Amino acid sequence: MSEIFKGIRPLDYVLAGLMTVAGLLMMAENIGASSTDLPHPLSTTTWAMAPAFLLVTLPILWRRRNILAVVGVTAVTTVAHVLAFGWLTRCGVMLPLTFALAYAVARFAGAWRNQVIGLVGIVVIQLVMLARDSSIDTVAGALVIALPGAALFYGVGVLVQNRVTKQQTAGLAPAHERTVA
Repeated sequence: MSEIFKGIRPLDYVLAGLMTVAGLLMMAENIGASSTDLPHPLSTTTWAMAPAFLLVTLPILWRRRNILAVVGVTAVTTVAHVLAFGWLTRCGVMLPLTFALAYAVARFAGAWRNQVIGLVGIVVIQLVMLARDSSIDTVAGALVIALPGAALFYGVGVLVQNRVTKQQTAGLAPAHERTVA
């Protein structure tokens, strides 16, 4: 049992916990919502959507171990949630989740090929979620926020990863080759 949690840091628990609690609160809001004030009526108000949404938010806990698997599982569970429950409001949790995933791809995916695969997965998650989000008028309008947000968080992740790599390289270089900047 402890092997499954190996390599997970406290911040990973905080991030996954925040996403999960926010997701449960959003699903509770959907359960009790009146769809008359939304651009698209809710497809369902069943309580089953709440525990099913845990499968969407919880995988980010393992972002340091295998970010491509996390993005893949999140994409598959997002597709399943959209197919199973249809029109709901998900964007309030899913957009921040995809932003966090974009940052994690930059930090933990490694090679450029993996980076591209991770980013494509994030765009798929965004498109699938936005295609059946009750609070969104048009997918194109929402992508104006979703794609630049993911790009911004990805860029921050790249900067952080470059800094970490530089510090690691400086720490490994012999003392006479280190420069003080």
